[in-house]
Amino acid sequence: MTRVLVVGAGPAGIRAAERLVRAGLRPVVVDEAARAGGQIYRRPPEGFTRPPEKLYGSEAGKARALHALFDAMVAAGQVDYRPQSAVHAIRGGVAHVGAARIPHDRLILATGATDRLVPVDGWQRAGVYSLGAAQIALKAQGVAIGRQIVLAGSGPLLTLVATQLLAAGAGVAAVLDTSSLATQMRGGIGMALARPAVTARGLAMRARLGRLYHAGVRLERIAADAVHWRDGRGRAQVTECDAVALGWHLRAETQLADLAGARFAWSDTWAQWLPVADEMGRAGPGLYLAGDGLRILGADGAEVAGALAANACLTDLGIATPGTRALLRRARRLHRFAAAMARAFPWPSGQLDALPDAAVLCRCEGITLGQMRDAAGLGGAEANRVKSLGRIGMGRCQGRYCQLAAAALIARHAGLAPQEVGRLRGQPPVRPVPVGALLED
Repeated sequence: MTRVLVVGAGPAGIRAAERLVRAGLRPVVVDEAARAGGQIYRRPPEGFTRPPEKLYGSEAGKARALHALFDAMVAAGQVDYRPQSAVHAIRGGVAHVGAARIPHDRLILATGATDRLVPVDGWQRAGVYSLGAAQIALKAQGVAIGRQIVLAGSGPLLTLVATQLLAAGAGVAAVLDTSSLATQMRGGIGMALARPAVTARGLAMRARLGRLYHAGVRLERIAADAVHWRDGRGRAQVTECDAVALGWHLRAETQLADLAGARFAWSDTWAQWLPVADEMGRAGPGLYLAGDGLRILGADGAEVAGALAANACLTDLGIATPGTRALLRRARRLHRFAAAMARAFPWPSGQLDALPDAAVLCRCEGITLGQMRDAAGLGGAEANRVKSLGRIGMGRCQGRYCQLAAAALIARHAGLAPQEVGRLRGQPPVRPVPVGALLED
């Protein structure tokens, strides 16, 4: 019997598991969360009283359907579900999950994405969160991160979290978008051509923010009780607040793909290193990637990618997979939409130019921009050398929140393109684990 391991139980992992079950396989599904759904359709604890319409808005129907589908497979014993479990290493066809070892013949990684952050002077202060963390607090605990919240960054998640907080009765002081309206309009044309209904829904959501929303801003610093910023005309502004949420779209969660042997290439579209795979997600012998861990396509794209990755796995096993062509056509349209979105909400490289040397770059280790530049001067402008000499990316998050900005800043310091600096190599464990779990049985 072929042993298939699926890592992640968000939209991509659920659809991959569904296809495998239909083909008569019983995959193992490992998920960090307590209940399946992923970040976008994250489920609250049992007994939570807020209905799906409040949690997921217009996506409530999709969330319900995915939850019900996966719960039914688990109840029928069609999948071996391992919730609240994190794969911290992969080696020789074995996934290390805490003290457990899961051997597999085929591996489907649906690891999703994390917030993509740009350092802001003062972002290490208490009360500063990522947009994703603010959303988790709202969905999983039913609480807002503060009484008067400033949300800053760019991308659809910025608008989504703001409207979700407002709908829950939270106080939102301002929504600060670093992308100008002109830039958003240029990218928005491509978004509307690829997915007009989704684009219209996003514009309606934006309209509900009213005067809270400001485009084309530049963040200057986060103080103890306020955010200092400049509006699109360059005028200084101060917004009082007791909490801040930051996020510039998403970054693919790729550490496990790296350990599993995937190749990487620089993406000009997303300004980050991404795994290399074919249209169906094949990234190597027995290795398949799906969802935002491969390409940032959102929840709908993750469902399609999950189904395609499972179909690729089944095809390689000699099992027929009807419907693949239709899935590929839909995936190409979603790719066009995502590329246009990246143009509408670009990585704010100009934001990095305003950072003083004393600004903290790596929050985990407390490393400043000046210390990073010193390390780059000692060892050369290569990401892993700077990590070794300056501890960038050595903290608890292992570079998830600082390495993209660090690479851009190292490149600026050396007069190079960001891709010439390279990327931080994946290292096990990819998540913090007890020492006992790393000892051989």
